Formats: sequence, C-alpha cells, structure tokens
Amino acid sequence: MKIYNTLTRKKEEFVPIEEGKVRMYVCGPTVYNYIHIGNARPMIVFDTVRRYMEYVGYDVNYVSNFTDVDDKIIKKAIEENSTAQEVSQRFIAECKKDMADMNVKPATTHPQATQEIQGMIDMISTLIDKGYAYVVSDGTVYYRTRKFESYGKLSHKNLDDLEAGHRSIGVVGDEKEDDFDFVLWKPKKDGEPYWESPWCQGRPGWHIECSVMSKRYLGDEIDIHAGGEDLIFPHHENEIAQSEAANGVTFSRYWMHNGFLNIDNKKMSKSLGNFFTVREIGEKYDLQVLRFFMLQAHYRSPLNFSAELMEAAKNGLDRILTAASHLKFLEENAKTEELSGDEKEKLQESEKFIQKFKDAMEDDFNTADAISAVFELVKYINQNTNEDSSKEYVEGLYDVLEQLCDVLGIIVAPKEEILDAEIEEMIQARQQARKEKNFAKADEIRDALLAKGIVLEDTREGVKWKRA
Repeated sequence: MKIYNTLTRKKEEFVPIEEGKVRMYVCGPTVYNYIHIGNARPMIVFDTVRRYMEYVGYDVNYVSNFTDVDDKIIKKAIEENSTAQEVSQRFIAECKKDMADMNVKPATTHPQATQEIQGMIDMISTLIDKGYAYVVSDGTVYYRTRKFESYGKLSHKNLDDLEAGHRSIGVVGDEKEDDFDFVLWKPKKDGEPYWESPWCQGRPGWHIECSVMSKRYLGDEIDIHAGGEDLIFPHHENEIAQSEAANGVTFSRYWMHNGFLNIDNKKMSKSLGNFFTVREIGEKYDLQVLRFFMLQAHYRSPLNFSAELMEAAKNGLDRILTAASHLKFLEENAKTEELSGDEKEKLQESEKFIQKFKDAMEDDFNTADAISAVFELVKYINQNTNEDSSKEYVEGLYDVLEQLCDVLGIIVAPKEEILDAEIEEMIQARQQARKEKNFAKADEIRDALLAKGIVLEDTREGVKWKRA
C-alpha cells in the first residue's frame, strides 16, 4: 500500500508503527455553524481511507476532534445571547447528524478541546521547561519557533521567507521575541470562556489542542495525520513543532492532505454567494450522492462542485443502485438455488474487479479508479445475469458489489419502503414534539424519516415532504 506523504512529497510504502494497527488523527471542524461542503471533503475522504484500512485487516484507532473553543464560536454566542458551550454543543450534534447522513463512521474517539485543557497546560509547561516556550507579562505563552530547527519541513517553507500575520501568529505584542512565535496560551477577554492556568486565566491557542488530543488518544508517535491542504501551514507545521519538541520523537510518519473544493470553478465564500452547507445539499439530494461525487476525483486533486456535476454523480450512483436492486429482484424470483458450473466460473471471474478495486486503493487511495472498477463490475453484472440465474449466483455477485461499495461508504441495500400514511403519522408526532419544545425528539423523527428516504421541508403552509 502506497501513500503520498506531504512531508517527503512522494509516495511511500505504508509501514505501521505497530503491525496490524493504524493510529490515525484527522483534524475536525470548528463548531460554530452547520458544516459546509468544504468540511465534508476530508470527512468523506479519510473515512474512506479508514474503511479501506479496515477492509484489508488493520485495526484502526481513528481520532477526529471538535474545536469547541474559538473566536468564531464566541462571536456566535454573543450574537445569540447564548454561551460558547451551548453553541458548540448544538453544532457538534448537527455535525454528527450530517456525518451520519453522509455515512461517515463515528471516530473511535471524538475529543473536544474544552475537555482536554489540563493536557494542554501540561504540554505547555513541558515546552517552557525545555526552553521552547516563554511567558510574557500579561500571561501569554508563546512558542519559540526558531528554536525548533526543522520548522518548515512539512510545508517546505523557509522561515526567513515567510510573512507574519497568519492565524497562527496570534496577538503581536512588544514582548514577543520574534514575529513568527505563535500563541500557546492567551489571557481571557471580557465575556470569554476561560480556564485557570499557572500563567493567567485564559484559553489555549488553536494548534496546541490537536497536539494534545493526538498524544492522549493515540500516543506520542502516530501513523497518519490528515486534513485539508489549507491546514499544512501553519496548523500542521505548528503541531509538529509542539509535539516533537515536547515528546522527543517523530510526531507522525505519514501526512495526508486533500485538495481544495471549488464551486463553479471559484473559491467557495459567503461573499460570492456560493457557500453551501451539507444540510442545504441534503435538501436537494440524498447525501450518498454528495459522498459519491466527492470520491469520483482523487483526494489530492482540486475538486469542482457544480449542479451539473452533482446530477452526473446522481446518475452514476443510480446505475450502481439499480444493478444492486436488480440482483435483489433476481434473488427473490430465482427458479433454482444452486450455482451451475458456468455460473461458478462467472462468479470467479467477477473477482478480477475486486483486484482492480484493490489495486486502485493501494495506489494512494485512488477512489476515482476504484469507482471505475465498480462500474466495470456493474456492466459485468448486467451482461451476465437474467431471470434464469440461480439464487446462489446472484447472491454471490451482490456480495461482491456490496463489499466494494461498503469500502467507499456507499449503501446499496434498498431503503425500507414507508407508506404515505406512516409518513403523515410521523410528521404529526414531530409537530407535537415541537409544540412541547421537545426538539431532540422532533429531530429524531426527522432523522428517522430521512433514513427511510423522506426529506421534510418546513414552510409557512406547513410541513411538506418528498421521497429522495
């Protein structure tokens, strides 16, 4: 299995630290709003990497965090006359719903920054003791970037050529030794959440959070660290500096980064009006379509999102689901049970598509080529099955198709049909729950309907529904 390592800029054979086990950390979202489709790409991509690792037999410890203390969260809380904790907890729950709808498996652990403060204080203290960090008069703690000799090895940037002013630099003050020193701990401002520390009442810098959560749940050295390419610098570069200075060992052996997502060939931004949340896409499409769309390009390539491309992805996914549905129909109506000699050979021949699929995934998780192998299998199924096919034969073909789609996180099993009367009954129960302000139950009912392929739309005229 070969993985493109951002650190070395080349594909390398994957060799885990511990045989048969993978320790993997993926940077998660800052939870101040619904996740957007840019957030969705690393979630889907690295969930698929995890699924393939598990498919070939690895025991994967997969950690993905929620950043639940941040300026954006605090700003949202002030706007809503709420608290940062209430905002973050609400959007963690919403994020988990979107992840479930995209069939992203829950992480082994989903740590939250605010629950790991003591670990951050401990690591910052270690960095101070080792001379990699220093405290200024207001209690701010900075990391001495130039003391870490290999700073820039991930982003391949020379420190002397870099400009200050990135998110990592934090507050520039007269007491800062160097413009490139970044904040590990900062003093509280009025109305902000804060924690007690040896330096001041305050909160951690952004970068220290992931270093500490990775260390706690995966150990000092991990196999794979992943995220969007926008995190290479400064976030991941600073994580390396912190972790390796504190722990004295290589932080991560392999660094994986997915490419950017553009909308109609433009960068996604609220100012351009081309900003889409996953929830908004889910109102138009089953989110399996979004997942399938994301996997049709290699994860390191830039990906362009458009209505036309989503429609093409929907049609492609429908081809696969139709083949699966047809196999189920043939299975239920099969005239014979056991394989014929000819069918046995054809079933064995279908295994070549498994090998093609694996070859693609072993080559830096090339999901585009893996999907091509699935389409070849679908064509083979369509050409080599009919009403005379045995039950055992069509079951065997279905198992091959389902197995490959499961690695991609594509669900081929048909959704359970639900009658109109049942839908109306559930909508009434949801409305009653909302009247009683039992919003958790209302959301539960909405999600149960969505799982059955029913999309709800709340309008002034009442609740409308449609089959996805």
